[in-house]
Amino acid sequence: MLFAIWIEDVPDSLQRRLKVREAHLERLREFVAQGKVKMAGPFPKVPGEDPTKTGFAGGLIVADFDTADEAEQWLKDDPYYAEGVFKSYWIQPYIKVLPAE
Repeated sequence: MLFAIWIEDVPDSLQRRLKVREAHLERLREFVAQGKVKMAGPFPKVPGEDPTKTGFAGGLIVADFDTADEAEQWLKDDPYYAEGVFKSYWIQPYIKVLPAE
């Protein structure tokens, strides 16, 4: 089942985020290789600017999990979570309608 994970970063988390960014991305790449991730990406703090310089507001991941609890545990195992980047998160079941595959 697909779940959408909406994440809000704590203010001024850029340095913490950048410190573990490669580990976070590698973990996502492994999940992509398993066919689990449907989409993932950050919310830039300043639209049109490089968020690695101006900051991130959070992010969104849509991925396949058996349960919401599994999705939450997966998120809590993420390097960003361990580094204290996340202020809050929201996990909801997600139904992809378009585009049809």
